[in-house]
Amino acid sequence: MDLLNTLVDKGLRRESPTRDEALAVLATSDDDLLDVVAAAGKVRRHWFGRRVKLNYLVNLKSGLCPEDCSYCSQRLGSTAGILKYTWLKPDEASEAAAAGLAGGAKRVCLVASGRGPTDRDVDRVSETIRTIKDRHEDVEVCACLGLLSDGQAERLREAGADAYNHNLNTSEATYGDITTTHTYADRVDTVNKAHAAGLSACSGLIAGMGESDGDLVDVVFSLRELDPDSVPVNFLIPFEGTPLAKEWNLTPQRCLRILAMVRFVCPDAEVRIAGGREVHLRTMQPLALHLANSIFLGDYLTSEGQAGRADLEMIADAGFEVEGADQVTLPEHRVSAAGGCGSHEGAGCGSHEGAGCGSHAAGGCGSHEGGSVCGTASAPEPAANEARTDLVAVRRRGAGTDLAPNA
Repeated sequence: MDLLNTLVDKGLRRESPTRDEALAVLATSDDDLLDVVAAAGKVRRHWFGRRVKLNYLVNLKSGLCPEDCSYCSQRLGSTAGILKYTWLKPDEASEAAAAGLAGGAKRVCLVASGRGPTDRDVDRVSETIRTIKDRHEDVEVCACLGLLSDGQAERLREAGADAYNHNLNTSEATYGDITTTHTYADRVDTVNKAHAAGLSACSGLIAGMGESDGDLVDVVFSLRELDPDSVPVNFLIPFEGTPLAKEWNLTPQRCLRILAMVRFVCPDAEVRIAGGREVHLRTMQPLALHLANSIFLGDYLTSEGQAGRADLEMIADAGFEVEGADQVTLPEHRVSAAGGCGSHEGAGCGSHEGAGCGSHAAGGCGSHEGGSVCGTASAPEPAANEARTDLVAVRRRGAGTDLAPNA
């Protein structure tokens, strides 16, 4: 297919596809799906080989968030029966992190619900980061605490944080339909603060919230401009008790097309399959490893994930290998300018002037504009996915409980 050959060539050169080309990927038919996966897989292997980076979430503070993000089980007004607890102590957080590291994770993501941290909260998290780093010298630590105030990113960096996560989630045009208590620009500002402090930026999206293909492409191109080192792709987990509980818009095939599009637009960034992969990709998760080079191990913030051992078996059976602590995730050109987890100057997904981001782990996506794989005809609307409420399990173990975590 001419389109796929063009996209592979561009991906190997770190050149951006056009917006129409990205839309055409989302509009491909199921008959062409394996061709799309194979093409994007060439780009993935060129930059990342067959390595899979494992990340592990620790929910430092769960529930009771004052923000109204429609996708989130921790939101203001949520009646989802999730765990609710205040800040974990540094030793508790370190013990939770140790379980993920023992399972093969090389990055620990420290997440806390809320609009953003107070200065006292930054002190708490800084102590937790130092405790984890004292016990696990080689671990990468990413913080995800919401909107940052001036100087807070620098303090986290001084404490030993390597990265900061704040996701864009959806396009700027539709952001106000999802969240009203803060703005898209607020998210942009936080990611720019992380960049300026020398933290590796981690910013992604949520697919499955009912947005159009155009919205989905827009947010990924915004991410390319922002140039995060890591791009998490979440698939909406429709929690009962949230406004998006009835949004079952994704099929496994749709999820693969989204991941392929992200890989073509951000060819040399760490593309991470995040929340919802078990719910929406299901038995097609191994195919997604040909597109993404990073996953979360075990459970998520408020939902249960696939068993950690099953993740490791899936990676091995698909012919991939777990990335070691001594291996550098990103291509050399992305780390040479700044060192550490990665750079944000000039190369890779794009420049980071004037773009932005957000936090969380859930997801959202859309319909079809553009054309077939050859860009000639409009594709039909994707069929709604069957509601699989049986696959949405609230986390009852790990951080905030007396039960062993899943890692």
